[in-house]
Amino acid sequence: MRTDLIRKTALSAAGLAFTGGAIVGPITAAYAADAKPTSQTQSDRKPSGERQLGVRYEAQPNFYYCGPAAARNALSVQGKNISVDAMAKEMGTTEAGTNSINDITPVLNKETGKNDAYRSVEISTPAADAKQTDKLRADIVRTVDDGRAVVANIAGTTTDTDGGIHSFEGGHYISVVGYRDNGTIVKIADSANPNTASYEVTVEHLADWIATRGYATS
Repeated sequence: MRTDLIRKTALSAAGLAFTGGAIVGPITAAYAADAKPTSQTQSDRKPSGERQLGVRYEAQPNFYYCGPAAARNALSVQGKNISVDAMAKEMGTTEAGTNSINDITPVLNKETGKNDAYRSVEISTPAADAKQTDKLRADIVRTVDDGRAVVANIAGTTTDTDGGIHSFEGGHYISVVGYRDNGTIVKIADSANPNTASYEVTVEHLADWIATRGYATS
């Protein structure tokens, strides 16, 4: 399997079953405090460098739709409601997954209505260095401040801020929908399992999770 930006990202059934992390309860509870009606402001500015976007979350319907589901959840913060089947068709998603973040970025641009709303950024190394991590932090803060979510292509295992384990050895896509402490901690919307739909990780852990792959950002 290639270890660059176009590395395949199928989420295996075994990987889906192994999804760990702190239980946040039913999805209605997980996002009840976060979600906002479309007619209201899409994001909430808080003190101390914190912002949270309102997500209309949906779990992925099968093991290989993580790419379309992550993009759908990301676009929901802009008040858009697009079916994952339509997203999957545009991205060329198959049972092998969605090939790379480069298949997702054009769809995000199309649905956002701007050709340059998103761009793909690669972290090509096996682990992120300080410069790559700082860039990721800045990209997340800027994108969320613009009222958009970041979509990230991740692989491997990470630990969230509550000690929960999230493991996707075959690859996965997630949305980054908020931050606090000026981007030191970031909020994840994860379509794999509604019981772990929402959790926080350090930006350092996220950067290493993305390593060898990439993310879509403003």
